[in-house]
Amino acid sequence: MDYAEYFTNRPTDEITRDLIGRPLTFNNRTEKLGGYIVEAEAYMGKLDRAAHSYGGRRSPSNEGLYRTGGTIYIYAQRQYFFFDVACQKENEPQGVLIRAIDPVWGIDTMVKNRNGKSGVLLTNGPAKMMQAFGIHNKNWNLHFLSDSPFIIDLDNNHKRIAQEIIADKRVGINQSDPVWANKKLRFYVAGNPYVSDMKKRDCAYSNGWA
Repeated sequence: MDYAEYFTNRPTDEITRDLIGRPLTFNNRTEKLGGYIVEAEAYMGKLDRAAHSYGGRRSPSNEGLYRTGGTIYIYAQRQYFFFDVACQKENEPQGVLIRAIDPVWGIDTMVKNRNGKSGVLLTNGPAKMMQAFGIHNKNWNLHFLSDSPFIIDLDNNHKRIAQEIIADKRVGINQSDPVWANKKLRFYVAGNPYVSDMKKRDCAYSNGWA
């Protein structure tokens, strides 16, 4: 299955859940950096009050959401950068935010990129993950995945299986709209220490992998 088909062939929340356990890597021209996706959030488009495209808002800064599924959408908040992938057909602005990975490849380089931060602090949040990759700009925004240094491995033989995937409310969503704030559109590996805000007491044996 190619990226265009994968990111358009079912509802965005189902795509997001299916991404859990898939390898996400970034080639920095010297080596491969990355790990297994352990946390991701779905954003459901024009009706979703938490989505950047809510109400049909469209601007150069969120144009990536309006491109065809499989297009990279990188956005910035202050000095931090976040990695999303557009879902659905062109002009149906939905997407998935990759929030955290369980690191596997290029860990030493990622630690250097994070100024020595290691362990769970390496990649247990969306901005931390991008810092670990050494990404401090939006250069890859609007590129299709297959035309970029990012790879999301869609081969099911390479996917890690979680003992349990939790569906929960998204992080940091404005409670002024409790309906969307509480929708269970964040998916994560139960007990994985790299999930953002995972408490040490809740961490599972083998990081929650089957």
